[in-house]
Amino acid sequence: ITLGKQDVDGMSRFTGYLTPEARATIEAVWAKLAAPGMCNPTDETPCVDGTPSEQTVRRDTRSASQRSHDGLLAGLRGLLASGQLGQHNGLPASIIVTTTLQDLEAAAGKALTGGGTLLPMSDVIRLGRHAHHYLAVFDHGKALALYHSKRLANPAQRIVLYAKDRGCTAPGCDVPGYRCEVHHVAEWATTHRTDIDQLTL
Repeated sequence: ITLGKQDVDGMSRFTGYLTPEARATIEAVWAKLAAPGMCNPTDETPCVDGTPSEQTVRRDTRSASQRSHDGLLAGLRGLLASGQLGQHNGLPASIIVTTTLQDLEAAAGKALTGGGTLLPMSDVIRLGRHAHHYLAVFDHGKALALYHSKRLANPAQRIVLYAKDRGCTAPGCDVPGYRCEVHHVAEWATTHRTDIDQLTL
């Protein structure tokens, strides 16, 4: 399965082949979550469990492809929210988003995820309604104090690095933050410091 780069409108192409087992699994998920009236983002309270009312089904004007997209999104969102994916790089598997305070307050502009995806602010706000929140505070791009006495970066420091570095900082590298390791700017064996101003992705 390949997730293509974002187009200028923010959309991404999703292509590939599925094994029979993967296809059967998606069919079962779609039978529930992509049915007419289910997981409709235009509903004030989308039906994601149970059975949609007849009125909700009649009001659903999405194509089958749109319903499949929305059903897949609802299933993946539910999986992330369940906490059953465990940890990735010391953090719970989750969507990590960075933005400016000005854009957030104005509900405008775009944010960047730890995977390198640009998200419209409307999506960030919608995601935030169902999320566990962390706040990293910066002063003109410099992370304010966050210190740690052990060699490995702690989860809070990793979140700040996603926000500060937004991905690999090596020259010419464009690897997104989710796939980066944390490195000490000056060797830990020399400094014995794991402070946020001495860490990078």
